[in-house]
Parts: sequence; structure tokens; C-alpha cells
Amino acid sequence: MVRNKKLKVALTYNVKPEESSFESAQLPLKLKNSSSYNDTYAEWDTIETVNAIKDALEHYHDVIMIEANENAFEKFKAVRPEIVFNVAECENGISREAQIPAMLDMLKIPYTGSDPLTLTTCLDKSRTKEVLTYHSVATSKFIYAESLDDLRDFRLSFPVIIKPISEGSGKGIFNSSLVSNLKDLSERLTENLSNYNQPFIIEEYLPGREFTVAVMGNNSDTEVLPIVEINFNELPGDLLPIYSFEAKWVVDTRDNPLNIFTCPAKVDKVLEEKIKDVVLRTYKVLRCKDWSRIDIRLDAQGEPNIIEVNPLPGILPKPEDNSCFPKAARAKGLNYEEMINKVLLIAAKRYNLL
Repeated sequence: MVRNKKLKVALTYNVKPEESSFESAQLPLKLKNSSSYNDTYAEWDTIETVNAIKDALEHYHDVIMIEANENAFEKFKAVRPEIVFNVAECENGISREAQIPAMLDMLKIPYTGSDPLTLTTCLDKSRTKEVLTYHSVATSKFIYAESLDDLRDFRLSFPVIIKPISEGSGKGIFNSSLVSNLKDLSERLTENLSNYNQPFIIEEYLPGREFTVAVMGNNSDTEVLPIVEINFNELPGDLLPIYSFEAKWVVDTRDNPLNIFTCPAKVDKVLEEKIKDVVLRTYKVLRCKDWSRIDIRLDAQGEPNIIEVNPLPGILPKPEDNSCFPKAARAKGLNYEEMINKVLLIAAKRYNLL
């Protein structure tokens, strides 16, 4: 990678509140076991991740830290970075991932990653599936449910999986989210609407293999990194073959890692090309920029279907953390520092900063 200019970069982030503040992050870290987290802030980063991104960027650039809170706008306005490396999830509302980019657009400050419209669309699972369906990109049949009334005249085929409309990192998706009859579905929906205070999607369960695919770049320079497969046969017998909160954070930990991923995935050339094609079409129609991670599951006929699009992908730094985007990058030959700086470089080129 060519880096011919040192940039003034602001890193904007959210740290899990159960960890100490960033200012004390320079003290030796004592990380919690992931299973001790509740799922409220599952999307937010650990101090270790934020430090790793900062260290990677500082190898080549001047870095300023700006926490993604209500003071962020004034800080961006005062600091005026040349570009912002955005990994902020924010907290409130279905458009929360768009809040920092919207501030930066108002201030005319460049930033990495997708714009507010794409971030909002991709966080809303129903809107994502509506856009994909319009563009004839395969995704499972679904309904949008904000009350039990939406289960009247229910026509989806069981089993179905129930997911909160606007969460990531496994939040709200548990072993109990896969249901096989209308009675259980009604109970789960009632419970979840109360717990999460947001609508849910209910979609037909896809019984095939599951993959996640990292993408980097823009336009003709967009590239698909080596495909990651999720090995559900590595989960304990009491967990169903879905990538639930339990699978992601409870049973697969740094102290007890599961061999849950294969990268590159063992797929034949035909399936590989089908996956790459549907991923690139998804990346284009949703207007993703710079990077994203796109989740795929095969239907009963073995055809790839989109199950989720993550324009702010998780990037835990340690290999033992089983973070899929860094895992794919390593399989491509990029270490963590190179991966982070390549994303910055891609974004900087998009804004003609280099």
C-alpha cells in the first residue's frame, strides 16, 4: 500500500460501558470473559479494540480520539480532522449508526465507510430485505411485526427465526429465537417486543451452510476477501445451528475458543462464484462504501441468500477472538495494522485526499 501523506485522523468510537473510560485505557487491561456481558451494548467496542485501531493508525498518521457522544459535534468542529476513521455505533434510535456520519457531512469532513442512508438502511433489517428483494437479490421470505396483530393470516413456512429490527452483534437473537409453531412464535414475539422496545422481523429459516464475506473497496476496485464459513457442528449440542448471541459471545470465548470458522471456506468454484456475485450485487445496490461484511446462508436448494449486511463490521484485533473481518483479511495476507490502514487509504482516495 502506498502512503504518501501523513493525515490528521480522528478516530470516533464507543466503548462498552462495563469497561473503564478510555482515558484509563492506557492502564494494563483485564478483559472480562465475553459471557459476562449482557447484550445491551453488544455492538460497542472493547477498550482493547479501540486501542488496537488507534495504534494501527498512529503508525502512519496523527490520531485524535473523539468519543461518539453528544459532545462529538463540537469536538469535530473544533479539531477539523482531515478524515475520520468511524467505528461508532452510537446508542439511541434506529438511525444511530448514521448519527456521526450525518454530523461529518454537515461539517464537510471526510470519513471512512458508508453514508447515513446506507448505514440506516442496513441497520433496519426489513428495509435491507425490501431493497434486496426489489433488486432481485435472494433473501428469505419475511414479515415485519410490531404487534401480535401482524401474525394474523400468517403465511410463512415454519421454522422461522425472529430478530430485532435494528440490532447487530447477535443482540436479541438467541437459541430461543428459532421457533417451529405459531404458539411459540406468539410467545416469543410478545416477550421480545417488551424486552427490546422495537419491531421485529420474522423470516423463514434457511437450512443450509452459513458464510460471512468481507468486502473492501469502491466501484471497479471493490474486492471480496476470502470467504469465512461458520461451522455450527462445533457448537455444544444444546445450541441450534444459528449464529446466536450464545454462540457468538457465551460459548466461544478467548479462554475457550471454538473452532467455529473456516477461512478460506471449503467451497467448490461454482458456489464460490455464486457467493461472490450475490455479495457484490448487495454491496452495490445498498451503496456500501470502503468496507462491509455481508452474511450469507444457503437455502434448501443450496442457493446463497443474504441474511444481513454490516457496513460497520466488527474488528476484534486478536486472532483468538474469532472476529470474521480480520480473519478474512489475514487470509488475504493483511495483518491488523495493514487492514485498518487499507480501509483509511480506500476512503482517503474516494475523497481525493491522496
